[in-house]
Amino acid sequence: MVSVGAAATAAALLAGASASAAEPVPVTGTVPVATHEVEYFDGPRAEPRHKRVPAQAPARITGQRRATATTPAPATAAVTPVQETGPVSGRLDLVVMGDGYTAGQQADFHADAQATLDAVFAIEPYASYRGLFNIWLVDAASAESGVSGDPTAAVVRDTALSSYFFCEDTERLLCLDTSKVTAYADQAPASDIVFVIANSTKYGGAGYSFPTPPDGASYRGIATMSSDNPQSYLIGAHELGHSIGLLADEYQYAGYGAYPYPSSDSANISVTADLGTSKWYRWLGEQDPTGSVIGTYEGGDYYETGVYRPTGTSLMRTLASTQFNHVGREAMIKGFYTYADAVTSTVPTGTRVRATQALTVRLAPVSGLARPVLTWYVDGKPVTRATGDPSVTPAELGAVRSGQRVTATVTDTTRAVRDPAVRAATSNSLTWRVR
Repeated sequence: MVSVGAAATAAALLAGASASAAEPVPVTGTVPVATHEVEYFDGPRAEPRHKRVPAQAPARITGQRRATATTPAPATAAVTPVQETGPVSGRLDLVVMGDGYTAGQQADFHADAQATLDAVFAIEPYASYRGLFNIWLVDAASAESGVSGDPTAAVVRDTALSSYFFCEDTERLLCLDTSKVTAYADQAPASDIVFVIANSTKYGGAGYSFPTPPDGASYRGIATMSSDNPQSYLIGAHELGHSIGLLADEYQYAGYGAYPYPSSDSANISVTADLGTSKWYRWLGEQDPTGSVIGTYEGGDYYETGVYRPTGTSLMRTLASTQFNHVGREAMIKGFYTYADAVTSTVPTGTRVRATQALTVRLAPVSGLARPVLTWYVDGKPVTRATGDPSVTPAELGAVRSGQRVTATVTDTTRAVRDPAVRAATSNSLTWRVR
């Protein structure tokens, strides 16, 4: 995600949408104000822009003087599991909360959240790998309906998360108070990513993505979006590309010129047009879901020359595209498995088990592109006759002596992965020893 040599600059640190951890900026006459770098879109088909914004909403929104503002007390909120496919330690936990929904409008929030989730998870590879997610709805009841800045900058509403359009004088930039988000996210069993859905028909949103979680938080990113604008969900889909896939933005800014770094850590950015040494050489020439052909297209990671992306367009270049390219899909799949486990079991690993004890494992409920394969091993040797069997005893595998190791390994053999290193990242194992 971070270009080598770019850590000293905010833009390179962000690799497109990432926001640095809160950074104090002196403000005359007040205590220092923490800020984040965020990504936003001026319109449904626009390329992203970036701006540094305050971590807390301004006094005109909150009614508080900055010098006396304090961290809010932890929220008390109802939490509803939309889907719970496994233990939080082995899943990507997505927390969705609303802002500008009164206590009497929480049913509306739930309906809007479900519609947003359905739209995001219709996009590949989210569609195939939805089973690697736990999804939690957190009710954040607001005193007033709607959010500040809708329809005009002069409109101020009292809401749970202090969401507001016209953030830093940018109409479509929908910011909020990140400390309030943290307080509500903490009510969920776990939070890796947060979606905030503002009760509004106005187009807008923002992507906050953190190389390390901000103070007091466990999540790596926040995506804000409107509830009733049909294109706003793409902000969330794009933001997850940064937070989970560590993908860079694939667009360039006029006037940025030549790429100043010797390399990039992002899977979808290369500093060479040499087809044989491009990061995605395994995909070259393939027809792509974006409608393009995988190649080396100049311009990306903000710069115009000396840097290359895999396709002419994609969801990481513009919201006019609703698809990740093959390279982006592969990086996203790696990211999913970085957080989530392909196989889990209620039998604690690392323990001694009887030779006749059933070892039952559960494969993550993935589908579509995913092709998980379960293999059993005894002392490192595969037992092919048991391939795919979710419940076996050590004795059935031929492990009857004390100390023998029994291992269940699941590897995703999906055709959406071609890099052997990524293939290895899709694999995880559980091991027991015979008593």
